[in-house]
Amino acid sequence: MAARGKNIQLFLMDGEASGRIKCTLANWTGVAFKIPRTELDKCKDRDDLKQSGVYFLFGTSDETGKGVVYIGQAGTRKNGEGILNRLQEHKRNPEKDYWTEAIVFTTSNNSLGATEISYLENRFCNMAIEAKRYDVKNGNDPTPGNITEEKESEMEEFIDYAKVIMGTLGHKLFEPLSKPVVKTQDFSADDAVQESVSLHLERTIKNVGKVEADGAQTAEGFVVLQGSHVSPIDDDTIPAVIKNRRRKAQIDENNILQEDLLFTSPSYAAMFVIGKSANGLTSWKTSDGQTLKSLEAASGET
Repeated sequence: MAARGKNIQLFLMDGEASGRIKCTLANWTGVAFKIPRTELDKCKDRDDLKQSGVYFLFGTSDETGKGVVYIGQAGTRKNGEGILNRLQEHKRNPEKDYWTEAIVFTTSNNSLGATEISYLENRFCNMAIEAKRYDVKNGNDPTPGNITEEKESEMEEFIDYAKVIMGTLGHKLFEPLSKPVVKTQDFSADDAVQESVSLHLERTIKNVGKVEADGAQTAEGFVVLQGSHVSPIDDDTIPAVIKNRRRKAQIDENNILQEDLLFTSPSYAAMFVIGKSANGLTSWKTSDGQTLKSLEAASGET
């Protein structure tokens, strides 16, 4: 059965897309806010940001260029400044100067208690680590607390909505890079067959030997998968940006890639693996030898 559409409302609180954004979703009591670090002081009079909730601090690593995130919780305090007060504390903390914007989840009726926000913080943190999109800056694994099965079911529904909103606000924090494009062929209103294609690259390189890599085409680009064997050398036929990616990538002493990496094109992905100029449309092939070029041509004919 096809997934149902969702009605998401985005309110530009400052009248521009680069400013603060309030996000709500039909039939959901949750409320999300996207707040640039530079605009945090504008929130001091908002009562809905003085409630309990869970927050995410997003930034970019200067060393690797990869996105980083810190996930925390805030309970309502005696001074009434729960979430807002925690964000202000983080802004003053020199050890957390990396974040440029925060995303906050709370509720319209301030219904999140200590047990609920502990559970949400734990689940969000583990989901982000599993997805491997961002470097998670949390030093300790948050405790999930003791929660009833009824409340757990309620919080899991909250999480489902939060995942949709997080992606809508520009952070695919909970979606694995290697999620493949799925082609669906409808046979009736209720039934569908789904297919995903695995792609492989093999190349013998002088003075190196054979390198092999696995990849997947996604809606965002092309992903070289963890476990791929990467050539230890490269030449000047590849762009500087690919040379830089090769230097910064997590590759062990056996030249095995230790993470999934997203590229803007299959050719850039192939050049990353081979270390030489390459045509990704002909380099990446299925197990039966079909090139990515022939797959895309066949797809365009259907």
